[in-house]
Amino acid sequence: MRSSRGFTLVELLVALVVASLLLAIAVPSYNQFTTRARVSAAIGDIGSLSLAIEQYRLRNNDQIPASLEELGVEVPLDPWGRSYEYLNIPSAEGKGAVRKDRNLNPLNTDFDLYSRGKDGATASPLTAKQSYDDILRANNGAFMGLGEDY
Repeated sequence: MRSSRGFTLVELLVALVVASLLLAIAVPSYNQFTTRARVSAAIGDIGSLSLAIEQYRLRNNDQIPASLEELGVEVPLDPWGRSYEYLNIPSAEGKGAVRKDRNLNPLNTDFDLYSRGKDGATASPLTAKQSYDDILRANNGAFMGLGEDY
């Protein structure tokens, strides 16, 4: 008679520990990869929307739209499923909503366009922790990237 031999408890525990270690390494790497991919997608969207706003400006006597919907193009959601934030600076009531750099100078003189990032929170100055993960346009389009990198 042949006896069937299974795994011992020690072998099963070793396999479980190895699998847990592999997951502990893989999950954070995967999360970093997906975050970088989403940031890159948001930068691409902001660049495309900025170009559409510039084309609108050329067609409309140097006026920029009051909202993104006026562009006449489909406005995508950001990679986290939220709307992009847009502010026409010349027509803004007061300057409280204008995005500001670390020295509290406005990031742009024409319009602000940004995603609230992974946490969905934001604040006007980039010194606020809620703004670190925002993906934004600054220097009138010369910079597009994370708030913490500006």
